Amino acid sequence: MNPVQHGAAVVAETARFVATVKAADLSTPVPSCPGWTLADLARHTGHVHRWFTELLRRRVQQPPTSREVDLRLPEHPDGYPDWLTDGAAQAAEVFATTDLDAPMWAWGLDQHARFWVRRMLFETLVHRADAELALGLSPRIDRDLAVDGIDEFLTNLPFASLFAPRTAELRAPDRTIRFLCTDGTDGTDGTGGTDGDGSGDWLIRLRPDGFGPVTDTTGPGTTGPDTADATVRGTAADLLLLLYGRLDRESDAFHSEGDRDLLAHWFAHSAF
Repeated sequence: MNPVQHGAAVVAETARFVATVKAADLSTPVPSCPGWTLADLARHTGHVHRWFTELLRRRVQQPPTSREVDLRLPEHPDGYPDWLTDGAAQAAEVFATTDLDAPMWAWGLDQHARFWVRRMLFETLVHRADAELALGLSPRIDRDLAVDGIDEFLTNLPFASLFAPRTAELRAPDRTIRFLCTDGTDGTDGTGGTDGDGSGDWLIRLRPDGFGPVTDTTGPGTTGPDTADATVRGTAADLLLLLYGRLDRESDAFHSEGDRDLLAHWFAHSAF
């Protein structure tokens, strides 16, 4: 997916979020976000939209010292759905008038304005899924969107220790974990690393000094494209929700093999 597609998907995912919560009781608890209600979830998502939009509008070149932004919150939570729609519309206006390939500070790997559009998209998508799960619905996620979301998560996770401190403990003596989609691919021809070709295959190496995607599974020090110390297979949509801690890795949706202790270590320290 490209930045223009990401921008359009922000609007579409917000619309799905709004449709989910508009007729719901906003005091409903959200089990996947302990301690939150649907009102908290909507307020958080709208805050993210406005904060990221402000960063893009200013095209910041260094880490901001404050996250304050004029939220213009409705007086009553019943107004949150329309408030979310308005925030996504404001974001779309900024996307359309911003050079998304322009250099810009970001906390992740991609130091360009487009980072924030992609990040806003998956923040919105995952919280849309949270709302659906809270209401007993099964989230539906397009495969291509899910593959892009998995790639975005795994690419940026090594840089997330500032707000996800347990990721700093993702260390091991050169151990590898593969995440492999079972839909849309035969599961045998992935490229490993960040999944730029959409095949749905990612290989992550945990080293004594850190971790990250393996971008070349055939180079020196690698074990080949079909070998990993642990592998998790599932559909792209399920793998995305798994990585974000929204699904249980022991469920029937996944097939895991290899070093179970390594997988336990990963999931205990990769919360985002």
